[in-house]
Amino acid sequence: MYTPKTFSLKGKTALVVGASRGLGRGIATAASGAGASVIAVSRGATTFPDPRSGAGGVHAVVADAADPSVPGSLVDQYDPQILVLVAGASPLMRPLQHHTWESFSANWNADVRIAFHWLREALLKPLRPGSRVVVVSSGAALAGSPLSGGYAGAKATQRFITGYAQQEADRADLGITFTALMPRITPLTELGRPAVRAYAARDGMSEEDYVKQLGQPLTPEAAGAAVVELAGSDGAGIAPAYLLTASGLQKIA
Repeated sequence: MYTPKTFSLKGKTALVVGASRGLGRGIATAASGAGASVIAVSRGATTFPDPRSGAGGVHAVVADAADPSVPGSLVDQYDPQILVLVAGASPLMRPLQHHTWESFSANWNADVRIAFHWLREALLKPLRPGSRVVVVSSGAALAGSPLSGGYAGAKATQRFITGYAQQEADRADLGITFTALMPRITPLTELGRPAVRAYAARDGMSEEDYVKQLGQPLTPEAAGAAVVELAGSDGAGIAPAYLLTASGLQKIA
């Protein structure tokens, strides 16, 4: 079981894109608990519990993360030192031959588009020196995902362009750290549950047995703790990409 370290984000502003549910909500809540002022961006209205005494707070903003005008507007308005991108489309779970091009490419038109526009804005503004940008990709980028159309490829592309953004930040001596986070499939989110159900059926297993073989599931709280760790650590020690499981962060070469 992952035992997170304690980091303080007091005095920092964290902008979490895709914060209404699942891992995004866990990340926004954890950042607030660590003392950050959190701007929680989602397409629908949502509320967050009051933070514990002495911690930061969460301000919910309704916006479409895929709208190319939104990143510049919100980054200019809130000037975050921490930017976390979690938003994306939920893939349609079916074998390749049962996809249409529209369903197959859904995550290219959402997840990759979102990462492109927000990373571009982080470089153009640019964010302040010392800022951290975390792009939440997926473990599918490493292992594939044969029932989710172009999802795995889209998530791999998110990882690639996060690396490209780091190269451009280094070339311009911006002092911004970019990293990609690849969480393993978990039944504890609205994104993961349909995938678990589909793969269990494909393998002729019950959902319970399929979940057991996955091991300890990743929770939104553990994802939040991992992002707080990345945001609070020395930038020089942050890797370009990490696999995220219930055991914590594992660097990917």
